[in-house]
Amino acid sequence: MALVRAFGQCRRLIRAFRPNAILATGGYVCAPVVAAGWLAGVPSLVYLPDLSPGWTIRSLVPLARRAAVSFAEARRYFPSGRVVVTGYPVRPELFQSDKRGAREFWNLTPDLPALLVVGGSRGAHSINVAVGEALPELVELGQIIHVSGPRDEAWLQERRKALPPGQRERYRLYAYLYEEMPQALVACDLAVSRAGASVLGEYPAAGLPSVLVPYIGGHRDQERNAEYLARAGAAVVLPDTGLSGPRLHATVARLLRDPVALAEMARRARLLAQPRAAQNIVDELWKIST
Repeated sequence: MALVRAFGQCRRLIRAFRPNAILATGGYVCAPVVAAGWLAGVPSLVYLPDLSPGWTIRSLVPLARRAAVSFAEARRYFPSGRVVVTGYPVRPELFQSDKRGAREFWNLTPDLPALLVVGGSRGAHSINVAVGEALPELVELGQIIHVSGPRDEAWLQERRKALPPGQRERYRLYAYLYEEMPQALVACDLAVSRAGASVLGEYPAAGLPSVLVPYIGGHRDQERNAEYLARAGAAVVLPDTGLSGPRLHATVARLLRDPVALAEMARRARLLAQPRAAQNIVDELWKIST
């Protein structure tokens, strides 16, 4: 019933706004917009950021003029004559920042490796718990920028306070980062994170190797994303089930103590980067709107 009401609202909006084209990036909220646009003769470009489409994207493709995908292997889900590979658009700062400048931005010690831990805007509780369990051992390896999400920040701050002063300064804890996030991605030598669609664009752009812990649930999108980067040699995958501090520490330690392997993972990540992704999507929108 909500979708029916939304469809009516979208029809009124399209009549009032009179767009030249619609860009739909998935999720059920896009369905009434694309359907209303199709009835009004407004062309749509459906964009798939992940490696495989959900039911919304699949259902909207017959109504769309074109489909754009981030990676060539996702082409198989769409009609061959109506799909284009654009890449995954990211903030330009990821291509424009250099590692030395980014490390100076964060005031990181030059001769110590830096680890980024991030679980998305709300955090990832299992990753936070594993980091909390292994925190004394992890800070012995280097410096940490940890984006925990608001839910776990308080108890992680307590874990930080329990560290000796020398170790405490190596652990930077934040509930959330936005403007500073590109600098964090470029400054660090390794990331531990979930495997949402953004890692497919941001980590290659930053040349950032990663330990990925896919979220369990949904349509296995995160598992496929993690497997893609792992097959390319840019990531290591750990299952969320049974994730523990010792297990996470062992994986991070192995990578940070092997700079040659880490450099090769960074090189392989950069090979996946597509700096023109945003412009490619704009070009496709322009084509269907003229």
